Amino acid sequence: MLFDRFGRVHTNLRISVTDRCNIRCFYCMPAENVQFKPRHEILSFEEIVRFARVAASLGVNKLRLTGGEPLVRQDMPQLVAQLAAIPGIDELALTTNGILLAEHAADLKAAGLHRLNISLDALDATVFKAIARRDGLDRVLAGIQAAIDVGFTRTRLNAVSIRNLTESEVIPLAQFARQHALELRFIEYMPLDADGAWQSDQVLSGDTVRAMITDVVGPLITCEVDDPSQPATDYEYVDGRGRVGFINPVTHSFCHNCNRLRLTAEGQIRNCLFSTVEWDARAILRSENATNDSLGNALRGVPELPSIDDQLAALMIACVGEKRAGHGIDTADFIKPQRAMYQIGG
Repeated sequence: MLFDRFGRVHTNLRISVTDRCNIRCFYCMPAENVQFKPRHEILSFEEIVRFARVAASLGVNKLRLTGGEPLVRQDMPQLVAQLAAIPGIDELALTTNGILLAEHAADLKAAGLHRLNISLDALDATVFKAIARRDGLDRVLAGIQAAIDVGFTRTRLNAVSIRNLTESEVIPLAQFARQHALELRFIEYMPLDADGAWQSDQVLSGDTVRAMITDVVGPLITCEVDDPSQPATDYEYVDGRGRVGFINPVTHSFCHNCNRLRLTAEGQIRNCLFSTVEWDARAILRSENATNDSLGNALRGVPELPSIDDQLAALMIACVGEKRAGHGIDTADFIKPQRAMYQIGG
């Protein structure tokens, strides 16, 4: 089991499959001249599956595929099918901006994908483009409808809340989610933008958004917590027609229950979205003979070289063992990661 120093058990692995994307949301990546990783540095499907199998052997039971935009990578249903077949994996989800979802939804469902998270920050085309710096709202809405049509359930819409920009979208999004029986989660704007322009006064807090919804759409009551490690605080409308959740990493840290581990597209393990340190799994995956410097003391003194799977397991254990108590956004000594969201994996 993957325990850290604070007793948190890590059962949730987020796997980025690419750093590429077909839009340019300013809270995630630069508008132009993005330097993507060359193809040979990105993990192959076989390497991803091997890593996930080892993670599952250590107690990981939830996988989420992220990017960049995962659907820009070819043959994603093949990867989904391989990951869905790993013993011990109870939930396999994918986070997408929805631009390519209409053409892939059926194949993803058939391959064994359990759940979708779809980013939708605005229903107004002008606001959508101001955030995404590209057109595409109609394609996202078509992707959402396709997901409904092929039978995906528990689909979530994720909306980033940004002061002086998305206030006008809160009520339309809430009403849209209720109309289509979709879960909706508002996420506070975090300091992971590539431009380094984030300011704390741009954060539209979850409490503010919740008050807006309560005043216009209807009263909310707190839901029972099914999973204590989930980052969102969920509410249900009093009339029973839908749920809305709030992920508030800036104003209400949820680090004390965190159970997440991350693998970047080029094979670096991160124990926190805001970590400034990474552990190199790719070097192990691509070496039949050498140990990895990132293992540190984990392999020191071992008389015979462990197998690659054993090395990966030791690396994950070492990574989780170094996890901090919290991300520290709200502290004076907070250090913003050098990598932006698209380079880490959303």
